[in-house]
Amino acid sequence: MQQKTFNFYCDESTHLENDGFPFMFIAYVSSAWNQIKLHSENIFHLREKHHFKGEIKWSKLSESNYLFYSELIDYFFATDLNFRAVIVNKSKIDNEKLGFTYDDFYYRMYYQLLHHKIDMEHTYNIYLDIKDTCSSRKIKKLREILNIQYGNIRNLQFIHSHESTLLQLADVIMGALNYNLRGEKKVIAKLKLIEKIKRHSNRSLDCSTPKCSEKFNLFFIELK
Repeated sequence: MQQKTFNFYCDESTHLENDGFPFMFIAYVSSAWNQIKLHSENIFHLREKHHFKGEIKWSKLSESNYLFYSELIDYFFATDLNFRAVIVNKSKIDNEKLGFTYDDFYYRMYYQLLHHKIDMEHTYNIYLDIKDTCSSRKIKKLREILNIQYGNIRNLQFIHSHESTLLQLADVIMGALNYNLRGEKKVIAKLKLIEKIKRHSNRSLDCSTPKCSEKFNLFFIELK
């Protein structure tokens, strides 16, 4: 087998312990390294076609820019891009467990996100969305967790979301999943995009997909 390199663009949403949201999401969009430029150029052309300015974010989706987001989701499902998310109901997390820290749990969820999809025959670049001043501590901890088992991770670093279109795409898909799980109905354009994702994936978006699912993989962790 010829060795390939893959890029994972990782994002997280409503993952903080006391943010008032019920679910923790950690997710990535992945691509073969040699396809990154092509995907970036194609999404740039979509942006130009729809006169879309600024970062692509779930929070910016509205009726006025729905067609752009709709074509972006069509593009994702038509290409070799992949998406995976780990979802946890935070009410099930046992904070009273001896030796438990929420930070440790958070890192274990990152491990769950990545380790099932890392093939020792290939190499990987892992990029994470920089969100706070604790990034250097986070990267050190993640490197410790992942490099114990994997020597084929070439690069593990934080980047700003505006630097990567695929990181922005991860935000959109993850935002749709989160909005759907919370049962929100406020924004019609968001509901329409959720329905489009359901049709493309042939999934209800509220339960785990088979482990073998590559294109669109959801892992709802059942805590005991």
